[in-house]
Amino acid sequence: MKAVDGVALALPRGKTLAIVGESGCGKTTIALAALNMVPDAGSIESGRVLFDGADILSMGADEVRRIRGRRISMIFQDPVSGLNPVLSIGTQVEEMVRAHLDVPKKESRRIAREALVRQGLSEADRLMNAYPFQLSGGMCQRVMIAIATVLSPDVIIADEPTSALDVTVQAAILRELDELKERLGASILLITHDLGVVAQMADRVAVMYAGRIVEEAPAEELFARPAHPYTAALMAARPRLDGRVDERLQQIRGTPPDLAELTGECAFLPRCNKAVSACRTQPRPALSTTPRDQHVAACYNPMYYAS
Repeated sequence: MKAVDGVALALPRGKTLAIVGESGCGKTTIALAALNMVPDAGSIESGRVLFDGADILSMGADEVRRIRGRRISMIFQDPVSGLNPVLSIGTQVEEMVRAHLDVPKKESRRIAREALVRQGLSEADRLMNAYPFQLSGGMCQRVMIAIATVLSPDVIIADEPTSALDVTVQAAILRELDELKERLGASILLITHDLGVVAQMADRVAVMYAGRIVEEAPAEELFARPAHPYTAALMAARPRLDGRVDERLQQIRGTPPDLAELTGECAFLPRCNKAVSACRTQPRPALSTTPRDQHVAACYNPMYYAS
């Protein structure tokens, strides 16, 4: 079974690339593959992950470890389970510092404390000795961001960084990520199913379905003119401020396919209401350029052309 198949993405310096799609489409697998962290049950059959011209997948274990956390860091999806419950907050932030910098214990603690303060955790002295279960979800997420950014990485991979947070805390976390990008000049790979977050954060968006990219475009272009029926369906399913409160949200009929049972045709075909004869008789389409530059979609009947 191929969890991710034929994906090619570029993340420019200082920009945010969002990967969106339903659960099980392969978004987190891409993030893990980028750091050569695919679980033992899986493997990377082919391809490259280029970082500053060097292929991470061909590096030795020690070389990859020098990059992880130091130059490419990751904010994991669930901040509570992402932290070690038996280690203090200070120890966990310091661990990242001491893994990459040859500094005395006192200096590593100072760096860790400053990282917590930068995330708006004003009671940093108390938090350094606290444990994850003593913190709220929002505070745990800020600690995760502090760990990920304590060494000013070049790339930050954020895997559903706001999924477990209420909307007020979510807005604050998104502001902090945006400020980090500006302050550090870092690139952000944002993995999410929340199109509101994408609209606020992303410079460019890649839409995934069944392990493949089905559409990619600048964020403003994608929201204004979605080309793939799946992208349009995702946007139609989101809540709207100008919608009637008594209306049900639109749904995408059916469910994503079992990746072990994919056929050669378009994987979205059973759920698509824009299908044409080519969709049923031709192999699944490759990404092709729409009339606007830098906007590609894998569809025989892209809505952009139809409009």
